[in-house]
Amino acid sequence: IVFVIGPAGTGKTYLAVAIALSALKNKEVDRIILVRPAVEAGESLGYLPGDLLEKIDPYFRPLYDAMYEMMPSEKLQKYMERGIIEIAPLAYMRGRTLNNSFIILDDAQNTTLGQMKMFLTRFGFGSKVIINGDITQVDLPLKEHSGLIRVTKILKKIKGIEFIYLSDRDVVRHRLVQEIIRAYEREDLRNQERE
Repeated sequence: IVFVIGPAGTGKTYLAVAIALSALKNKEVDRIILVRPAVEAGESLGYLPGDLLEKIDPYFRPLYDAMYEMMPSEKLQKYMERGIIEIAPLAYMRGRTLNNSFIILDDAQNTTLGQMKMFLTRFGFGSKVIINGDITQVDLPLKEHSGLIRVTKILKKIKGIEFIYLSDRDVVRHRLVQEIIRAYEREDLRNQERE
């Protein structure tokens, strides 16, 4: 299990998808399972029409975007139809055992502690797991605590679990994104000093 924690624009999702597709191509795993919590960033879009996949589609856009850059859309569609690439809302993971799979939990900062524990106990034999998130962009209700933040303390000494921390120096988007992240970090430090 590898946790990748860092700010926006550091390629967390892109790299996880690239590694998963490489593992699939090299027959290290039989399938890829993409998981995200269905938490909206600040504003609620309310009821979404359609079947389950249509309802969750907006939440999985970052993962689709990364995959479309790495493979033709027809191939991605075929893999999804055959279950080789599966979209799995976090809410429906309980009770599953995922063997020989590459599982990506994206936006993990928006999991609760209970959801994180439930997710971490799903993978089976022959599986690989990457969990990524940005602990500065938690969209959970105020009373909820991020499972990603808590898990860094709970699991830090377990052999076979790695934590990789990225910083604003690792941003691969527009130069201004790096400056924006630094400005917010400075503001957060000022606010902490006032408290």
